[in-house]
Amino acid sequence: MEKFYCPEIGDLHETALKIVSFAGSEKIWVFKGDLGAGKTTLITELARVLGVEDKVSSPTFSLVNEYQNTKGEIFYHFDFYRVENPEEVFEIGIEEYFYSGNRCWIEWAEKIAAYIPHNFIHIYMEVDEVGGRMITLQRVINGETNG
Repeated sequence: MEKFYCPEIGDLHETALKIVSFAGSEKIWVFKGDLGAGKTTLITELARVLGVEDKVSSPTFSLVNEYQNTKGEIFYHFDFYRVENPEEVFEIGIEEYFYSGNRCWIEWAEKIAAYIPHNFIHIYMEVDEVGGRMITLQRVINGETNG
């Protein structure tokens, strides 16, 4: 597990670099935090750090957005906030995305917890009273939390 503090939401570049380093080759990244914690803002910076030039936005209504970086790598960004029945995600072919070998950034994964692969990086964001973010990174292997 790794923890670090980001004093301002607009200053996420170093945070994004730390997350990329921590994640290594892991393709599934699960973002958790309250509404307004900055999950999409962080994903936007991660995309920028990884060479994505497309406009990054929350796929709240479409459930998934696809981005491509300058190297031709594909990234999938999911937002399951509005999912009421977890089985809805099969309509978009969720398993094909998750097992595509491409990075998948997932917001509100708890709405479809049974369908998240067993190995992923968990990125938890907590907002403090002055608007800073405490970021906790955990590696989950076979459904168990590791370093």
